[in-house]
Amino acid sequence: MDVEPYEVTPGAQRPCDALLADLPDVVSDAVSREVSPSSLPAAAWGRPPIVLRCGVGLPPEYRPDAVLTEFDGVAWLPVEGEGGVFFAAVEREPVVEVAVPDDYPAADVLADLTAPIREHLPAR
Repeated sequence: MDVEPYEVTPGAQRPCDALLADLPDVVSDAVSREVSPSSLPAAAWGRPPIVLRCGVGLPPEYRPDAVLTEFDGVAWLPVEGEGGVFFAAVEREPVVEVAVPDDYPAADVLADLTAPIREHLPAR
């Protein structure tokens, strides 16, 4: 599946590669898919796709006083979008964004992804 190209933040490639190598093959009952371009630190599962992008910048909606959703040691900024919710792990370095279509329970997706994010990406 095609991932919209983005500029990876400086210094993000190594921790993102470690994260990608440890991601589960199945997220919320959705099976992993190949992503293109393969040079991006991104992953996808299912149809419609759940998409994880590592090494992104802080979302424009982020403010230091933003209300975050804490899930098993990772703080997420939820941003409602058309057809789903984007979650950004804004207190991790590098920042990770997960797009969760309305077809999936967001809590299940975050439950499957939080442990490897916590393990490979340090808190800011």
